[in-house]
Amino acid sequence: MSSLVDKYAQIRPYNDDEVPAALRRLLADNDFIDVIAKYNLPAWLSRWSVLARPLVRARLRGKWGSFTTVEQVQHEVAHYLEILINNTTSKVTYSGLDKLDKEGAYLFVSNHRDIVLDPALMNWGLHQHKMNTVRIAIGDNLLQVPYITDLMRLNKSFIVKRSAKAPKEMLRALTELSSYIYDSLQSGHSIWIAQKEGRAKDGVDQTDPALLKMLQLQGRKLKMPLDEYVRTLKIVPVSISYQYEPCAVAKAKELVHKREFGAYVKAQGEDIESIVEGIRSDKGHVHIAFGQPITDSCDTPEQLAHSIDQQILSQYYLHPSNYIAAGECSKASSQEQQDFIQWLEKVPQELKSQVLAMYAEPLKRKLVP
Repeated sequence: MSSLVDKYAQIRPYNDDEVPAALRRLLADNDFIDVIAKYNLPAWLSRWSVLARPLVRARLRGKWGSFTTVEQVQHEVAHYLEILINNTTSKVTYSGLDKLDKEGAYLFVSNHRDIVLDPALMNWGLHQHKMNTVRIAIGDNLLQVPYITDLMRLNKSFIVKRSAKAPKEMLRALTELSSYIYDSLQSGHSIWIAQKEGRAKDGVDQTDPALLKMLQLQGRKLKMPLDEYVRTLKIVPVSISYQYEPCAVAKAKELVHKREFGAYVKAQGEDIESIVEGIRSDKGHVHIAFGQPITDSCDTPEQLAHSIDQQILSQYYLHPSNYIAAGECSKASSQEQQDFIQWLEKVPQELKSQVLAMYAEPLKRKLVP
């Protein structure tokens, strides 16, 4: 193991030599086995965990028992992702990939609508285009369950220590993260990171300058001006749009609760439920648009954030659901209108206005000069 890998041992994805042990931990974890049983076995059997666990373990051991590399894990993930795409989307389309260097390493900064699907579907496009998949930034708030940590780090995720609170601890964590991202890019590994902490629940995709200040920490260490450092990072904005927003009702519920009571505290396991709901729900047409590496002269993080936002917004693919929610029904066929109305009927009455506002926001922002 190289000194570079040791340096980031607490946050980096797993290496090949760590794969067998991580898979053994997963197979031994009853909570993980129960989750697999719940969503993959007949309901009557999945309720009987004592009976179901040996069956699930035997099946997974048969599939995973010979895995010794991250690449093998990635191929298995690709298999399940293809099933997910076939079962829960009408289609997934991409634009801009043909303009990127297949051998290049990029820092993909995207809008954020779903915890797992955003980077997963972006990775699918890269995989289909014969490009390497990315290392994925994931907050440690999602890693409170041991099996989630193993699953994510097996699948090329690295940890963002959001739980750090003391100023010195925060600075140390951010400096380590900035250095890791730079070193990954320099060694030929692309990175995915969301444009801000947390999903955009109101439809507003806006880059947080604090994220870019974190990236700049390594540039300052190297004594590089921001605009020069930005070109070194090869930042590519990515715009992800879903015909049917993952977890739309849960997002609207959270926003309404905040508006009425001033705060919203997530229940234990709510993030896991959001991950599962996002995976299982109907998403309709999903489009992912890749921009071009930013070469603008950006002297401040705020200017850089503006450049990223411009590309994300200009590339955002508007679905019929966006037009209908904004009152532009003429932009959708009668069948598309009927489909969206039918989908909207499942939304609780007290949340419908918030859901419609969420869908209408991208179009409204595009119309602003």
